[in-house]
Amino acid sequence: MPSPAICVEALEKYFPPARSGWRALLHPVARPTERALAGISFLVQPGEAVAIVGPNGAGKSTLLRILATLILPTHGRAAISDCDVERHPSRARRQFGYHTGGDEGFYTRLSARENLSFFAAMNNMSRAEARARIRLTAERMGITADLDRQVRTLSTGITHRVGLARALLHQPAVLLLDEPTRSLDPLAAADFRRLLKDDLVRQHGTALLFASHTLSEVAEIADRVLLLEAGRVTAFDSPRGLCAVAGAASLEDAITRLARRSAPAEVQS
Repeated sequence: MPSPAICVEALEKYFPPARSGWRALLHPVARPTERALAGISFLVQPGEAVAIVGPNGAGKSTLLRILATLILPTHGRAAISDCDVERHPSRARRQFGYHTGGDEGFYTRLSARENLSFFAAMNNMSRAEARARIRLTAERMGITADLDRQVRTLSTGITHRVGLARALLHQPAVLLLDEPTRSLDPLAAADFRRLLKDDLVRQHGTALLFASHTLSEVAEIADRVLLLEAGRVTAFDSPRGLCAVAGAASLEDAITRLARRSAPAEVQS
């Protein structure tokens, strides 16, 4: 059996509590006590799509940011393609593409093409390879006509597509996506979901871990669903399996019922 594309073992993350006023002045460095992740463990295999679902504050973005080497875990271990994200972050970064629906991190006075060329160089791609990959990825994302415009002139939706193109540019083995279709119009979102499931996951064996609040999107893409509640895994199964466990007819109803249960479920990798 091949090594898992993503391995998370007993992962915990604590943040310092938010303070203001005189408390912040007297205690500028607070001990981390606010729990975001509470010892979660799971595996994602190559060619598998896993959706992270849960209410705001459940730990979805924190989990993705740890896997993307943007923040360090407090305890536990996480690895991308056998590369420990804490001990070998540079090696891990070569294995994944990461995209969040928030700040895109582009140089806004440069064109979309110039930005993508820069990030291609950061991934050690030759100029010829970068040109070919930018052309192909731009066609996939429907941004060919916008490549030579300054990023600051692009609409929110087009900028979002450029961000998704950046995540796909180096053909990573693992994709980490936080609300991937946010800001996309319905047709563009449908096209991107097909690209993820049919092209990247099924044909190329890419491992996909994504967070989404759109349950129809989760049902369409995900092979398994990781349900988080207050930093704990409360369920991890296929959409059909979750419906069976919850005795529900739809994924939305199943997740609603399971989210109300306080005891974490046993996670099977």
